Amino acid sequence: MSTSLSTSITPKHTYLDRDLSLLAFNQRVLAWAKREDVPLVERLRYLCIASSNLDELFEVRAFLHLEAYQTQDTKGSYSVNSFEALHKRAHALVAEQYDLFNNALTVSFAKEGISIVAHGERDAAQRRWVQKYFEEEVRPLLVPVLLDPAHPFPQVASKSLNFIVQLGGVDAFDRKNTIAIVKVPRVLPRVIALPAKLCGKKQLFISLSSVVRAHLSDLFPGRAVGQFSQFRVTRHTDMAIDEDDVKNLRMALRQGLQHRHYGQPTRIEVSASCSAELSAMLLKQFDLPEIALYRVPGPVNLVRFAQLADLVEKPSLHFAPYTPSYPASMQQQVRGLSIFDRLKQGDAMLHQPYESFDAVVDFLREAVYDPKVLAIRQTIYRAGADSVMMDLLVEAVRRGKEVLAVVELKARFDEEANINWAERLEAIGAQVVYGVVGLKTHAKMLLVTRKEGKQLRRYGHLSTGNYNPRTARLYTDISYFTQDAHLTEDMEQLFVHLASQNHVPKMKKLWIAPFQLHREMIAHIDALAAKAAKGKSTRLIAKMNSLTDEPIMDALVRAGQAGVKIDLIVRGACMLPAQVAGQTDNIRVRSIIGRFLEHSRVFYFRSGEDEELYLSSADWMNRNMLRRIELAWPVTDPVLRQRIVEECLSAYLYDKVDAWDMQPDGSYTAMHDPATGHSAQQALMQRYQKKT
Repeated sequence: MSTSLSTSITPKHTYLDRDLSLLAFNQRVLAWAKREDVPLVERLRYLCIASSNLDELFEVRAFLHLEAYQTQDTKGSYSVNSFEALHKRAHALVAEQYDLFNNALTVSFAKEGISIVAHGERDAAQRRWVQKYFEEEVRPLLVPVLLDPAHPFPQVASKSLNFIVQLGGVDAFDRKNTIAIVKVPRVLPRVIALPAKLCGKKQLFISLSSVVRAHLSDLFPGRAVGQFSQFRVTRHTDMAIDEDDVKNLRMALRQGLQHRHYGQPTRIEVSASCSAELSAMLLKQFDLPEIALYRVPGPVNLVRFAQLADLVEKPSLHFAPYTPSYPASMQQQVRGLSIFDRLKQGDAMLHQPYESFDAVVDFLREAVYDPKVLAIRQTIYRAGADSVMMDLLVEAVRRGKEVLAVVELKARFDEEANINWAERLEAIGAQVVYGVVGLKTHAKMLLVTRKEGKQLRRYGHLSTGNYNPRTARLYTDISYFTQDAHLTEDMEQLFVHLASQNHVPKMKKLWIAPFQLHREMIAHIDALAAKAAKGKSTRLIAKMNSLTDEPIMDALVRAGQAGVKIDLIVRGACMLPAQVAGQTDNIRVRSIIGRFLEHSRVFYFRSGEDEELYLSSADWMNRNMLRRIELAWPVTDPVLRQRIVEECLSAYLYDKVDAWDMQPDGSYTAMHDPATGHSAQQALMQRYQKKT
């Protein structure tokens, strides 16, 4: 099995297209929905994830291609060609998604006695129930709009469900206006379970779109309903705020959120049966070319069918529950001993989600309730709307601790939650800052200052992931606890910088973006290249989410050509082609798609017997290196370093179940041999599963 980017590699090394690489990643996610060794409900979830990823691409990335198309740019990175290539690949992916949904997943669900019942398949009793549901739950929320000069085309929100309807006859004023729009509110569930008494021994569902479709005529009494189609518009939703020109970033973002769902249209989805007349009208209304129209043989929003996965009651169709163990290195905390005393013995780590994120929460909780703790400082990027850690920070303020929260207001799609937390913390007296103008604060760190005798001692937590207990059960990340005086002093200086914007002093151990992180990464790669050129044995292994930074890719090409053996484990977009003869022969690229989302960033450099390992909040992307506050820190404890190498790097390089290897043309080939192969994630789950 392989997925190709259809990108030619020229003799002079050429990097792959970033957005086509993102679509190739999405194809790898979709492959999980096809795997028969994956439980059926989880296959549906992967289909929904693939659909959601595609939505995000059209919300965030597609606008640049569209803008180039509209201006007929043929030379830039974004051009007419890139626009057409993006949509060509996206159309193929969408066709694959619906083929899987209609001809594989729904068929398999039906064999399990689980079905989505279309209007034509409902018996009389089911139709009566649907009619009642429509009248009581749906119709009161629908306001059809008949288009005329006084009723222009209504604003429709990004990704919302709508219907366009062609009507016969005349309206109440004897006019032959023929087009109406029906907006379906988002508050309504997209999948509805039929009562058990109407299902026999099966579990039956109906889709909201079929409920509305079956009762369109009820919305237009006295008019004949002719051609109609459901439709969905995806819009550009990335908010552009001129931070240099606003007095209050929080207020500007809150106002911007009100308009986010009504940005520039980038894609239209309609029913496969939508008439040429109606689709042409929609394209004209939203000022999009024909290629941006997607005719789909099913519901226009597969993402919302994740609701069906939540409603299916058969445990055998779900992943077996996984309960992570509490980190062995933190067991003193479980036995009631102080976590601070534990850290005096040396650094500790947990590998989530295999080990429980509860240890991080416990670290903060102990700091909040310990009378010796004077100050707590934390960065907040994606904490979530309902967060026990944010509640603990609130409690810390109430208990008189000095709390500094560096809240990143521009964390995409988490802006509102972060604004709410910032306002709540400010209201009770916490010191809240929003980082540095023009830069996102993506670094993940938590610093506790404790009075011990006559001394102040610091304890730190650094992470490759977010302070979000929910995603900590789904994403692979490394949480690192330390009482190292140099590391915690560096953390203190970075917090001071974020609050005061004073110059950053020379760091002892941390690498910080946008200051030295980019330079240090390239310098370390070049240092390996220099040693390899002298015949020394060298090795570089890097694990990240995306690789798109050209200066780093240039350095990797130089290092590979000098003889450095390079393995890159890149989950998502990777623009560096692997194993191209004469160019990147020594570079291998792997992508791991598994039950959990690979999210940890690990960078390993070895020359002879000398080795260095860094953990980081940053991917090797230009935005992370130059437009964000990021950090990387060394792991100097040899036991912890070896554990990270084994669990985060070596295990993935030998994976033959969930791995995809990049080919010289930029395509990916699945290394899927469940009979004899090794799955890194499965092995780690077995190692750290809580013993009951």
